[in-house]
Amino acid sequence: MAGMDGRRPSIYPTLLYADAKAAIRQLTEAFGFTELSVYESDEEGDGTVLHAELVQGNGAVMLGSKGRGGLFDEAMKGAGPCAVYVVVDDVDAHHRRAVEHGAEILMPPTDQEYGSRDYMARDIEGNIWSFGTYAPDTAV
Repeated sequence: MAGMDGRRPSIYPTLLYADAKAAIRQLTEAFGFTELSVYESDEEGDGTVLHAELVQGNGAVMLGSKGRGGLFDEAMKGAGPCAVYVVVDDVDAHHRRAVEHGAEILMPPTDQEYGSRDYMARDIEGNIWSFGTYAPDTAV
Protein backbone atom coordinates (compact mmCIF):
# COMPACT_ATOMS: atom_id res chain seq x y z
CA MET A 1 0.00 0.00 0.00
CA ALA A 2 1.66 3.21 -1.14
CA GLY A 3 0.93 6.70 0.10
CA MET A 4 0.40 9.75 -2.08
CA ASP A 5 4.12 10.15 -2.67
CA GLY A 6 4.62 6.47 -3.55
CA ARG A 7 5.74 5.52 -0.04
CA ARG A 8 3.79 3.79 2.70
CA PRO A 9 1.63 6.09 4.82
CA SER A 10 3.48 7.28 7.91
CA ILE A 11 0.46 7.84 10.17
CA TYR A 12 -1.90 5.05 11.25
CA PRO A 13 -4.77 5.88 13.59
CA THR A 14 -5.01 3.08 16.17
CA LEU A 15 -8.19 2.27 18.06
CA LEU A 16 -9.12 -0.26 20.73
CA TYR A 17 -12.60 -1.77 20.89
CA ALA A 18 -14.46 -3.79 23.51
CA ASP A 19 -15.70 -5.94 20.60
CA ALA A 20 -13.01 -5.63 17.93
CA LYS A 21 -14.53 -8.37 15.76
CA ALA A 22 -17.84 -6.47 15.55
CA ALA A 23 -15.92 -3.26 14.80
CA ILE A 24 -14.06 -4.98 11.95
CA ARG A 25 -17.39 -6.20 10.54
CA GLN A 26 -18.87 -2.70 10.64
CA LEU A 27 -15.79 -1.00 9.21
CA THR A 28 -15.59 -3.46 6.31
CA GLU A 29 -19.30 -3.89 5.58
CA ALA A 30 -20.68 -0.40 6.24
CA PHE A 31 -17.65 1.80 5.60
CA GLY A 32 -15.89 -0.17 2.85
CA PHE A 33 -12.57 -0.86 4.54
CA THR A 34 -10.63 -3.92 3.38
CA GLU A 35 -9.21 -6.33 5.91
CA LEU A 36 -5.44 -6.51 5.41
CA SER A 37 -4.61 -8.63 8.46
CA VAL A 38 -6.18 -9.82 11.70
CA TYR A 39 -4.21 -11.53 14.45
CA GLU A 40 -6.30 -13.19 17.14
CA SER A 41 -5.42 -14.66 20.51
CA ASP A 42 -4.44 -18.33 20.55
CA GLU A 43 -6.92 -18.91 23.38
CA GLU A 44 -9.74 -21.15 22.09
CA GLY A 45 -12.90 -19.09 21.59
CA ASP A 46 -11.33 -16.10 23.33
CA GLY A 47 -12.32 -13.68 20.54
CA THR A 48 -9.53 -11.26 21.37
CA VAL A 49 -8.11 -9.38 18.41
CA LEU A 50 -4.48 -8.73 19.21
CA HIS A 51 -3.89 -6.56 16.13
CA ALA A 52 -5.75 -5.82 12.91
CA GLU A 53 -5.02 -3.63 9.90
CA LEU A 54 -7.78 -2.32 7.66
CA VAL A 55 -7.14 -0.29 4.52
CA GLN A 56 -9.13 2.38 2.72
CA GLY A 57 -7.61 3.93 -0.38
CA ASN A 58 -3.92 4.55 0.33
CA GLY A 59 -4.38 4.78 4.12
CA ALA A 60 -4.89 2.34 6.92
CA VAL A 61 -6.16 2.06 10.47
CA MET A 62 -4.93 -0.38 13.10
CA LEU A 63 -7.15 -1.76 15.83
CA GLY A 64 -7.36 -4.35 18.56
CA SER A 65 -9.33 -5.51 21.58
CA LYS A 66 -9.51 -3.57 24.82
CA GLY A 67 -8.48 -5.32 28.00
CA ARG A 68 -5.82 -7.63 26.63
CA GLY A 69 -3.05 -6.22 28.79
CA GLY A 70 0.21 -4.61 27.88
CA LEU A 71 1.51 -1.07 27.91
CA PHE A 72 -0.62 0.27 25.01
CA ASP A 73 -3.81 -1.20 26.47
CA GLU A 74 -2.97 0.33 29.86
CA ALA A 75 -2.15 3.71 28.32
CA MET A 76 -5.46 3.70 26.41
CA LYS A 77 -7.56 2.69 29.41
CA GLY A 78 -10.29 5.23 29.90
CA ALA A 79 -9.60 6.94 26.56
CA GLY A 80 -12.70 8.35 24.98
CA PRO A 81 -13.87 8.06 21.41
CA CYS A 82 -11.69 9.47 18.67
CA ALA A 83 -12.43 10.95 15.27
CA VAL A 84 -10.93 9.84 11.96
CA TYR A 85 -11.29 11.50 8.56
CA VAL A 86 -11.16 9.31 5.44
CA VAL A 87 -10.96 10.55 1.85
CA VAL A 88 -13.39 8.82 -0.54
CA ASP A 89 -14.13 9.47 -4.21
CA ASP A 90 -17.94 9.19 -4.11
CA VAL A 91 -19.35 10.46 -0.82
CA ASP A 92 -22.97 9.79 -1.75
CA ALA A 93 -22.37 6.16 -2.74
CA HIS A 94 -20.25 5.64 0.38
CA HIS A 95 -23.01 7.14 2.52
CA ARG A 96 -25.67 4.89 0.91
CA ARG A 97 -23.57 1.83 1.74
CA ALA A 98 -23.20 2.95 5.37
CA VAL A 99 -26.95 3.54 5.67
CA GLU A 100 -27.74 0.14 4.10
CA HIS A 101 -25.59 -1.50 6.80
CA GLY A 102 -27.26 0.40 9.64
CA ALA A 103 -24.50 2.87 10.50
CA GLU A 104 -25.54 5.76 12.74
CA ILE A 105 -25.34 8.84 10.52
CA LEU A 106 -24.64 12.10 12.34
CA MET A 107 -24.54 14.33 9.25
CA PRO A 108 -25.75 13.41 5.76
CA PRO A 109 -23.61 14.24 2.72
CA THR A 110 -23.13 18.00 2.87
CA ASP A 111 -21.25 20.42 0.63
CA GLN A 112 -18.75 22.40 2.71
CA GLU A 113 -17.78 26.00 2.02
CA TYR A 114 -14.14 24.94 1.57
CA GLY A 115 -15.07 22.73 -1.39
CA SER A 116 -15.40 19.29 0.18
CA ARG A 117 -18.47 17.07 0.30
CA ASP A 118 -18.59 15.15 3.60
CA TYR A 119 -20.75 13.00 5.81
CA MET A 120 -20.25 11.90 9.39
CA ALA A 121 -21.09 8.63 11.17
CA ARG A 122 -20.59 7.06 14.59
CA ASP A 123 -19.29 3.50 14.89
CA ILE A 124 -20.61 0.88 17.28
CA GLU A 125 -18.37 2.08 20.12
CA GLY A 126 -18.76 5.83 19.70
CA ASN A 127 -15.84 6.76 17.44
CA ILE A 128 -16.63 9.40 14.84
CA TRP A 129 -15.81 8.68 11.21
CA SER A 130 -15.98 11.48 8.63
CA PHE A 131 -15.82 10.60 4.96
CA GLY A 132 -15.26 13.27 2.34
CA THR A 133 -13.63 14.48 -0.81
CA TYR A 134 -11.16 16.92 0.77
CA ALA A 135 -7.59 15.60 0.51
CA PRO A 136 -4.98 17.96 1.93
CA ASP A 137 -1.86 18.53 -0.16
CA THR A 138 0.79 16.99 2.06
CA ALA A 139 3.74 17.93 -0.15
CA VAL A 140 6.25 19.96 1.83
